[in-house]
Amino acid sequence: MATKGLVLYLVAGFSAAIVSAFIISDYNNHKYNHHLNRNPVALNSDEKTWPELEFNWRIIVATLIGFLGSACGTVGGVGGGGIFVPMLTLIVGFDTKSAAALSKCMIMGASASSFWYNLRVQHPCRDVPILDYDLALLFQPMLMLGITLGVALSVVFPYWLITVLIIILFLGTSSRSFFRGIEMWKEESMLKKEMAKPRETFVNSRGELLIDTYEPLIPREEKSPMEIFTFNLRWKKLMLLVAVWAAFLVLQIIKNELVVCSTWYWVLTVAQFPATLAVFGYECVKLYKESKKRRSLGNTESVCEATINWTVPNLVFCALCGVLGGTVGGLLGSGGGFILGPLLLEIGVIPQVASATATFVMMFSSSLSVVEFYLLKRFPIPYALYLMSVSILAGFWGQFFVRKLVVFLKRASLIVFILSGVIFASAITMGVIGIEKSIRMIQNHEFMGFLEFCSSQ
Repeated sequence: MATKGLVLYLVAGFSAAIVSAFIISDYNNHKYNHHLNRNPVALNSDEKTWPELEFNWRIIVATLIGFLGSACGTVGGVGGGGIFVPMLTLIVGFDTKSAAALSKCMIMGASASSFWYNLRVQHPCRDVPILDYDLALLFQPMLMLGITLGVALSVVFPYWLITVLIIILFLGTSSRSFFRGIEMWKEESMLKKEMAKPRETFVNSRGELLIDTYEPLIPREEKSPMEIFTFNLRWKKLMLLVAVWAAFLVLQIIKNELVVCSTWYWVLTVAQFPATLAVFGYECVKLYKESKKRRSLGNTESVCEATINWTVPNLVFCALCGVLGGTVGGLLGSGGGFILGPLLLEIGVIPQVASATATFVMMFSSSLSVVEFYLLKRFPIPYALYLMSVSILAGFWGQFFVRKLVVFLKRASLIVFILSGVIFASAITMGVIGIEKSIRMIQNHEFMGFLEFCSSQ
């Protein structure tokens, strides 16, 4: 499935699902009003369900799933929210909203530990940080804007429609990632055969996606762990990312204190757009000028110097994908990595850098949601601390073992297969929990159509 094919698949699938939702909504609205007239009792419940934190089989299973989900999710750069939310609802027994809040806590913990680990890792083949700060600055503001949109849509969209849209999206991205992993595996096999031949017969296959698993062509000076750490940590760009995060956090905290749909509520909502577009536009201009300068100097993409060809269509595509990733994060309770991880691979970022950068960005988006959920008292603190500690350990050891395995086998495609597997598993688990809850809503005669944004909060 090529990129254009994936886009067409998503557009067609989303359009069909939304049109069907309007048809079903009209029919369901009539039945719901009829039943409500006969039985005027509040049918739609939104009560908190917080089980006690105690040692039993549920917490053991949740710990194992949470550890494996965090380890694989951070390696693939997708977080794992599509696994955590079903696990917390079906196994532990939390309500859906509390499960989404705890899922953000787990993603934040795993992303933070992965960020700390990656600060001590060298780029596989270039003398640049393994964390691509430019890509982080490009996607972070659009991702956060998308999360705001996703939270709003989660109030309006019926639960069954959210489930259908997420399944369509996850099946498409997991399939595309899987086929890309197969392509990389074949290329790696060809490269390993070439590397086994005499040095003068070595021929590059396709470039940047393969050479990162081997020794660089130009010998590099060995650096101490502290030198690697300080080289990877770029304070100016990091502080800019923190400033964007803080700006969104302040706006969200103030919005939570306002009456929904009041004048100041909409003023603050609209104020997010110029702030987002300013940071995104600044980074777009920078990347575009650098790409244009490189092309004018005849510096084409080559082994260990692969640079994305930033054109206006590519930048617009990245903006839309960033908003889409954030929207999915807001709907699902994830960090947006289900879009960002596959997207970075699609635009030519090597797997190690894609994984490190995606988890780096998710650390900001998930922590923003955690602070908001904490202020809203949306999750129990003991459970959050316990699950975060599990995710922190999983994020570190997952990165450690998989990176060692990639170096040993000389196959970076393993990261892509893990990414694809986590997304596919999330599609299945979200499908199970979505069907189960939809059936329960039908049995309880709950409203399953579109809701009004202002009156439903």
